[in-house]
Amino acid sequence: MFREHRRIYFSGRVQGVGFRFTCRNLARDFDVDGYVRNLPDGRVELVAEGDVREIDNFLGAIQTEMSSYIVDVASDSQPLGALPLSGFSIRH
Repeated sequence: MFREHRRIYFSGRVQGVGFRFTCRNLARDFDVDGYVRNLPDGRVELVAEGDVREIDNFLGAIQTEMSSYIVDVASDSQPLGALPLSGFSIRH
């Protein structure tokens, strides 16, 4: 199992439509840790740690559920931090 730390930015009409709550609820179905938060520029940032396939499946579920609000998705993988994330939450 290869763990990854991925940072994803969603653009479009992704604030004020329940996007963060949907992400948090969907995360319960996948073995991922991390958080989701609104950014001042109107995007939503999602940080996920877990097995590459679990993250991919989680992001696919978000795309399926929220596709009408998403215009663009940008992501990058980063090294795992010294302290792994635990659970999945909404950050403010």
